[in-house]
Amino acid sequence: MPQLEARTSLLLIVDMQAALLPAIAGGDRLLARVARLARAAALLEVPIVATEHCRDKIGSTVDALARFPAWIQQKTHFDATREAEFLRRLGNGWQAHAMAATGATDRPRILLTGAEAHVCVLQTGLGLRRAGFQPVLVKDGIGSRSPEDHQAACERWAYHGLEAVSSEMAMFEWLGSAGHPRFRDVMALIKAG
Repeated sequence: MPQLEARTSLLLIVDMQAALLPAIAGGDRLLARVARLARAAALLEVPIVATEHCRDKIGSTVDALARFPAWIQQKTHFDATREAEFLRRLGNGWQAHAMAATGATDRPRILLTGAEAHVCVLQTGLGLRRAGFQPVLVKDGIGSRSPEDHQAACERWAYHGLEAVSSEMAMFEWLGSAGHPRFRDVMALIKAG
């Protein structure tokens, strides 16, 4: 697989919801890493989309992330690609952070973050692959209630031959070089850790 590029990437935040996050092992650290990656994505004009699973029961996307997504897909399926609107919206073009995005056909690399790693993140990633996208798991940007489930998700992801990165790897690959006009801004996010 080639390196990530900002112009062909999209960041997907899966079910980072108010009532779920406190149950996730290391939930505060997970939230901080995903928020940092979302800030970098916004700086580098990588569109951001989120999902919310059974919002009426689990709540909405946590406040620290709610401002980033161009749109939020409501879902009842664990695999977001099974929701009628999801793949249509990814493929038909939409607005992201006041920039005109040409749609996911121009952004086949979908970086997945969120919870739970072994359920909604994994199933959505497998669904995206079936739909012809190139899902990329952000290993330090996913969480589960137990470390064993997190590990099982990573192992299953690898079993299917899918790509995985760290959030810092993604940021540096999106930048491409120290000459990028946003390099200092992104480095400040990385150093703030």
